[in-house]
Amino acid sequence: MAANAALAANRTAKTINEEVAAILGEAEATDAAEDALHGELRGDELPAELRRRDDRLARLLAAKERLAREATERAAAQQAKVDARAAEEAATGQRKRGRKPTPPSAEVDPQAKANPTDPDSGIMKTAKGWVQGYNAQAMVTEDQIIIAGALAQDANDVQQLDPMVTAALVNLEMVSGEEVELGAVLADAGYWSEANAETETAEAELLIATRKDHRQQAALRDLPPPRGRMPSDLTPRQRMERKLLTKRGRDLYRRRGQTVEPVFGQMKETQGAGRLMVRGLTACAGEWTLHCVAHNLKKLHAHCVRRSANGRGATFH
Repeated sequence: MAANAALAANRTAKTINEEVAAILGEAEATDAAEDALHGELRGDELPAELRRRDDRLARLLAAKERLAREATERAAAQQAKVDARAAEEAATGQRKRGRKPTPPSAEVDPQAKANPTDPDSGIMKTAKGWVQGYNAQAMVTEDQIIIAGALAQDANDVQQLDPMVTAALVNLEMVSGEEVELGAVLADAGYWSEANAETETAEAELLIATRKDHRQQAALRDLPPPRGRMPSDLTPRQRMERKLLTKRGRDLYRRRGQTVEPVFGQMKETQGAGRLMVRGLTACAGEWTLHCVAHNLKKLHAHCVRRSANGRGATFH
């Protein structure tokens, strides 16, 4: 989802620091000049030019804070790799082959970029190129009804699967007032990881593509279905690939392109959901939720029209 911010508005950490220093320096000089001219006298509010500058400073500081937070998160992830390698070497008593992970650093890369127009948004890759935006998520039924939606800052989908499954279960249980099952959950290769495969439960069977969509479709079309029992020594990836190649797996996964993909197309084309109107993660998440609700209301209206046309009324439970 494109944010209400231009891709060209991104600035490097070095540039952001320089602009923050310039604004603070200019503000300090202005304060000193006004103190000399007016003493302790003050107006009720800042002039419009200074208010705009104050807002710009707040957004620059937010962008700076995001870069620092991301640097800290990367350092923590790198430290986890270092610790895991050290633990493995200690357990085996042998030095692991290959290059050692580089020591973690929480220093912000001067060339790392953030967007002062909407500091919460990020650079996202789409089929049509790069955009400044957010990662919009939706889980839908076979009838294209959205049962869970969310907006994320992370461009990668891997971390979004489990929260979306949980949200869908919670929403359905709130509506029905009883425990529910999702059945088969279909997800493309962007959601694949062994950790995600292990989150499968009785309420949500996972069928996650292990390769990019065109390759997955080619595999489903060309490879023969597996025979016999599933071997016990397969890796999680091999088990998932085998499940997808079964007749049932093929039939189920092919439905993904007929369910969730059209929903995003409909929302972008008919609801103007291709670009967000507000800024900031909280506000943008609210706007995305509104789009999801509007989509469901349109589906409900179409269903009412069809029932009326068939002379069956439009009663719902």
